[in-house]
Amino acid sequence: MSLLLACLLLGADPADVKTQEGRYLKNIKQLTYDFARAGEGYFSPDMKKIIFQAEDKDSGNPFYQIYVMELATGKYRRVSPGIGKTTCSYFSPDGKTIIFASSHLDPDAKAKQAKEYQLREELKKAGKRRRYVWDFDPYMDIFAANPDGSHLRRLTKTKGYDAEGSFSADGKYIVFCSNRSGPENLELYIMDADGRNVRKLTNAPGCYNGGPFFSPDGKRVIFRSDRKKKDHLQLYVINVDGTGEKALTDNLDWVYWAPYWYRDSQHIVFTAADHSDPTKRPNYDLYWMNIETGKTVRLTFDPGADVLPVFSPDGKKLMWTSTRGRQPAQLFIADFVPPKE
Repeated sequence: MSLLLACLLLGADPADVKTQEGRYLKNIKQLTYDFARAGEGYFSPDMKKIIFQAEDKDSGNPFYQIYVMELATGKYRRVSPGIGKTTCSYFSPDGKTIIFASSHLDPDAKAKQAKEYQLREELKKAGKRRRYVWDFDPYMDIFAANPDGSHLRRLTKTKGYDAEGSFSADGKYIVFCSNRSGPENLELYIMDADGRNVRKLTNAPGCYNGGPFFSPDGKRVIFRSDRKKKDHLQLYVINVDGTGEKALTDNLDWVYWAPYWYRDSQHIVFTAADHSDPTKRPNYDLYWMNIETGKTVRLTFDPGADVLPVFSPDGKKLMWTSTRGRQPAQLFIADFVPPKE
């Protein structure tokens, strides 16, 4: 379905969408095409490549695997093992290492792949659509590798879910989400880049704290949490020593997630949607925020879902995951013009 038809069916004026988005996003371009779905991409330090997760429709695995793509040519290769689930990939600041979470060591990984295909077929026959649920797979661990996928090594070995990892700007540390202290306690931890010296960062048991990223200046961590209302994520920031935790959003009728830092360590981009009316489908869009003043600006207006935004290291590009055009999720990129304050 074309963007024009999608906008007409959903009551949005495509010209207005283009005008609204054009203030902040120039030259919007789709990056991925060959996958059943793709998303959560991150730039390499030199901005020549991206790393992302995608489902290859011909792989025999219905779950995401990790790929690296050259932006200039569009050529890509799988860099994860190809078995089980993967998520949350990231480049080290020097570009010599990648990290991602994977469940390929699960002895039942292939059986779970077959079960997923069977479930999809049953839902298709029944004409049903599955509600999105992230299962916090207990076999998920964080791995490091060379950018081509070679020299794979395991960084986390504690029982339970370890994922959602990202590097500090100096490359010395990784912040990540883990339920190692109990299945209901999804907390943030910081470890050395080699997996040693793990220390707990947050203390909010019985809820989810995840999606963390170090600020470019290395002083703070941005993350999301549903500690105020289950599944209704809000945004938080905390100092790297565990002090100064602060909520950035507090509207429990909305869901806020996927925060990511701008290069000045003062602004973030994030995803949000109004969930106040259970009879309506929430429409996720991208927003910009000054975390000191709280001033927020909406960036996307398309009727499709726009989620998981990230900036290029120089702040000139924005990349995100979108279903615009009424298609399965794919990666998009645009030139970014910061809102004036």
